[in-house]
Amino acid sequence: MKSERSWWRSPWLSIRAQIGLGAIFAAAAVPKILDPPAFAHMIYNYRLLPGSAVNAAALVLPWIEIWVGAALILGFWKRTAAWISGAMLLLFVGALTVNLVRGNPVNCGCFDLHAKDRPKAELLADMRWTIVRDAAILLLVAQVLSVNRKERRIGP
Repeated sequence: MKSERSWWRSPWLSIRAQIGLGAIFAAAAVPKILDPPAFAHMIYNYRLLPGSAVNAAALVLPWIEIWVGAALILGFWKRTAAWISGAMLLLFVGALTVNLVRGNPVNCGCFDLHAKDRPKAELLADMRWTIVRDAAILLLVAQVLSVNRKERRIGP
């Protein structure tokens, strides 16, 4: 059991998880920063925010993602950036789940902002896979947080 724990908390794995998580968030942010109106349209399609908040979310969210990505890649404020990334992933999973339950097919808007005409069943299947993918990415968050928690301890 101890070897499993030491593997999970190894600095070797942590740095890779941290950089991978940062790269995911940075890559997701770039298209949103470059095309805020398209991202606002994606947010609107979720039908979760009041119309007056959609544009503000489309302008602010990508900059938070790019900050989180940069912080993780460069290694500063790792724990804070990991917590924010985890909260954002939970928010994304929740938004997708609500729309999946509603039967409202939405393009996730994660990395590609230009919706393609696809059948409802295909979009709903994509939403399920996106939820699974985001849950897997949460494992990276858990790994980064587990190692950085260990680094904060003082003494044996």
